[in-house]
Amino acid sequence: MPENATEVTAAGIARLAGVGRAAVSNWRRRHADFPQPVGGTAASPSFALADVEQWLRDQGKLAEVPLRERVWQEVAGHPAGAAQALVHTGCALLLVRDRPTAWLELTAASDERMAEALPHAVDHVLTARLGPDSPSGTPGPDRATPPGTARTPRTADSTAPGSTTPGSTTFDSTTFDSTAPGPTTFDSTTPGSTASGSAAPGSAVVHPANPPVAPGVHRARAVHTPTAQALLPSVPLLRAAAQLAAGIGAGQTFEFLLGRHLDANPRQFTLTPPHLAELMADLAEPPKDAGRPAPDRPLRSVLDPAAGTGALLRAVAGPAALYAQEADAGLAALTALRLALGADGTHSPPSSLAVRTGDTLRADAFARLATDTVLCHPPFNDRNWGHDELAYDPRWEYGFPARVESELAWVQHALARLRDGGTAVLLMPPAAASRRSGRRIRADLLRRGALRAVIALPAGAAPPYGIPLHLWVLRRPTPGVRPGPDLLLADTAGLAASAGEAGGKPTGGGRDRLDWPVVRAAVLDAWRDRADLPGVSRVVPVVELLDDDVDLAPARYLPRPTPGGDGRGLGEVRERLAETLRLTARLTPPPATPADPAHRPRTTVGELARGGALSLHTGNAAPGGQGRVLTEHDVLTGADPAGTPLTGLTDAAGTPLTGPEVPGATPDDPVVLEPGDVVVPVLGGGTVVRVVGEREAGAALGRNLQLLRPDPAALDPWFLAGFLRGTANNRQASSYASTAARLDARRLHLPRMPLAEQRRYGERFRELAAFEEALRTAERLGGVLVQGMYDGLTDGTVTPA
Repeated sequence: MPENATEVTAAGIARLAGVGRAAVSNWRRRHADFPQPVGGTAASPSFALADVEQWLRDQGKLAEVPLRERVWQEVAGHPAGAAQALVHTGCALLLVRDRPTAWLELTAASDERMAEALPHAVDHVLTARLGPDSPSGTPGPDRATPPGTARTPRTADSTAPGSTTPGSTTFDSTTFDSTAPGPTTFDSTTPGSTASGSAAPGSAVVHPANPPVAPGVHRARAVHTPTAQALLPSVPLLRAAAQLAAGIGAGQTFEFLLGRHLDANPRQFTLTPPHLAELMADLAEPPKDAGRPAPDRPLRSVLDPAAGTGALLRAVAGPAALYAQEADAGLAALTALRLALGADGTHSPPSSLAVRTGDTLRADAFARLATDTVLCHPPFNDRNWGHDELAYDPRWEYGFPARVESELAWVQHALARLRDGGTAVLLMPPAAASRRSGRRIRADLLRRGALRAVIALPAGAAPPYGIPLHLWVLRRPTPGVRPGPDLLLADTAGLAASAGEAGGKPTGGGRDRLDWPVVRAAVLDAWRDRADLPGVSRVVPVVELLDDDVDLAPARYLPRPTPGGDGRGLGEVRERLAETLRLTARLTPPPATPADPAHRPRTTVGELARGGALSLHTGNAAPGGQGRVLTEHDVLTGADPAGTPLTGLTDAAGTPLTGPEVPGATPDDPVVLEPGDVVVPVLGGGTVVRVVGEREAGAALGRNLQLLRPDPAALDPWFLAGFLRGTANNRQASSYASTAARLDARRLHLPRMPLAEQRRYGERFRELAAFEEALRTAERLGGVLVQGMYDGLTDGTVTPA
């Protein structure tokens, strides 16, 4: 095997061949010519990707590896690790997009010569997008300006060396390739700032009240230019990534690879879901009619001091100067490349970008910056945030945070980095609104008008998904302007109620059941109108909040509406319940006729799949993206998928295409449901099976679900679903190696019957499913009625007569 060849694990082999891990283990045992491990451990061996691909082709188990899958496997098996491989790939993709001609010239050479030439070309595009690569905290070769102060741009009218054509702007430290597009940023000040550190109104400025730069601040860009030696093992990967980018775009290629890396390491990263990031960005958006017309407004500046993967800055709409700081150097590099590349047509590269590495609270890279907007998803419950070292920090204008109040330290940091009148939106744990140790700071935020809104989100909006997190909207007070006399409190927990509610309480499901369009509309309406909406929002005078606790939890001031509403609403619920109970009585199955156990010839789902009677698919869609998603929770509770149906995929005759029929479908494309599909949960679903009807058609198949698509000429879907629900059938087809049983649909048994006999059984199974649905509806309505009566009797809206 060549040195530094790409390796792949058994899980990667399973993904390549479209089988389970157990099948790969069987191949290793049964085939003596299966490639031998070349690395890893005895428990988790790794294999040479090229050898595995060749073996799969020789065995007829692999026609051709999809390009995106090949690129990902090369990233995952890179000898320097996936993170470093992604950095190399991002640099190359930036070169592919910004200087395609230079890239084509480089690819004409051998791998060795290409690796030698790449650092120089990559450095040009990195410098153009992210600024110069100089040592941390020290000036570059020609940099006379001390670290932490603004660079002074020079125009061509000046006599300074490095001047270019009239009207252009350059910097006195370095002159870069004029063909490299994009603005150039330096140090911690805003790109495009004017001489002496001043800036046009509305853009980022050096804040006069902030202290000099703290020691240990990283002034170099987050992405360092890789060396030729480091790039040499990556050259085949870079060539393949460029080929993929030719089809789907450089930004989308990097987004796909980064998404796979984040999914493969879920415990290493705390992610901000895209819908939540967009909501936070919208809350911070300046009013549309404020100030001058859009073409005349200065460039907006946005800072994320705890950038993570850059989701919040990606959600910023319109041209903007973006600033980010991240403590993890590797993650900061990936975030810088992600923001520089943009993901697709809706996320274009920023007008200006500066990403720095470092601990924001201890070593702020933007200590003399004042921006229009701060968006932040800070770390929660961090006891080691710098309490002892930062006792006299001037950022604590509203009080010195206690050791357990790290979130209030981030709140004050955000306010310190805003210009007067600027807006900050932070994601906060609910405890920050009510802990007694933070009541003095909360009180001062209210008195001075800095805290403008506290918005409670439904549980499942962001990790940790079991907690209903809050959004705090803050505004830096403007000297001479009277503070706002009130605080907006909003609670959207009631808007996330699913169809499976009982007694007015969600049955669970968390993030899978959030109706983001409804939540988003309610939050933005409440914020922009600052109006009282029953059960959703209330504008509370500050004087009512300044008690001994200064508890700002919205639920305390916004009790949830009574299930069923008032007495009239409860009457409607009672009528619906009575009608449902009558339907249940009509659908009650007739008495069972005892009979001896039948001994029928049987087959398995796996045999039917091999014979073409049905096809098997595995769900991979996650809630929160485009289109509806049928989740595991929906199947277990009988709820409908939420979202907008997927449309627009048709063949030449205009017939809609779904699932693997879609042209160019890959293992990552969602499986779209069709009427007659049978869906089975993978984990601990018991005997739950769902037949897809018109209500579910068009939704994507969610994770932890298996789909069986029968051929109508060979199998009746209700017959298939009914026999799959047998308790003994499920037990023999499940694995109990862990705490949760895992179902292998291929091992499920079915009796061999003529199609006419199948339909007779299928009709009876359909009647049982309708009876079960009626029972579920009656249970839900009964719970609503009971809880509504309790609430009405206790609050006086219902009399005991």
